[in-house]
Amino acid sequence: MASRPSEPHPAYVEWIGAPEGPHAVSTDQTLREQIVAGGLQLTPSGLSQGTSGNLSVRHGDGFLITPSGMPYGDIAPVDIVPVNMDGHYEHARRPSSEWRFHRDIYAARPDVHAIVHAHPPYSTGLAMCRLAIPATHYMIAVSGGDSIRCSDYYTYGTQELSDAVVRALEGRLACLMANHGMIAVGASMEQAMWRAIEVETLARQYTIALQVGKPVMLRNEEVTQVIEKFGNYGLMSKK
Repeated sequence: MASRPSEPHPAYVEWIGAPEGPHAVSTDQTLREQIVAGGLQLTPSGLSQGTSGNLSVRHGDGFLITPSGMPYGDIAPVDIVPVNMDGHYEHARRPSSEWRFHRDIYAARPDVHAIVHAHPPYSTGLAMCRLAIPATHYMIAVSGGDSIRCSDYYTYGTQELSDAVVRALEGRLACLMANHGMIAVGASMEQAMWRAIEVETLARQYTIALQVGKPVMLRNEEVTQVIEKFGNYGLMSKK
């Protein structure tokens, strides 16, 4: 069982700030197009294959999410499913079976406006071993802290899994999911996709380092310095 997550990293609290930016003025159609575009990136980026994974963005009093069991190349903006925070939807297509953790992340985290869930090979490989990604590279700062936790395992689509994921994301912007995959969140779909790719890169590097020898951990103050520098660095600075 995973230990209870620590408090959010102080530097993370300072720079994450209040929700603002493009998502505040995006139209329904624009958000749908962003999800479709993100879905089309999953396979080329190596994040997922087939119909695995799901994407969503916060919208109004609920969120927009990819439909269940539909190949990303076939998804059009009209296929994106609006879901209320009570789980209710009225759409010809069913929302992803993982809609619960999307809903619960949005409910718990006002700073999150987009979520990417995928099954990339290295992140998933570590999650199959129930290993977290520690601070062995300075880019761990993309997670908002000094580690990328691995949540406990529960069957996909269940409330138990959703609760476990929310715990693993406390004070963080990404997590692994035991025997399942990974999640990355952001202030926009662009940021969440970028973070998901960075997490998979970290997972690959950590896997290689474990094969070579014993990775050296960065000190907490070294991670703090990077998080502070990321306050005005590329996509990390966009809210």
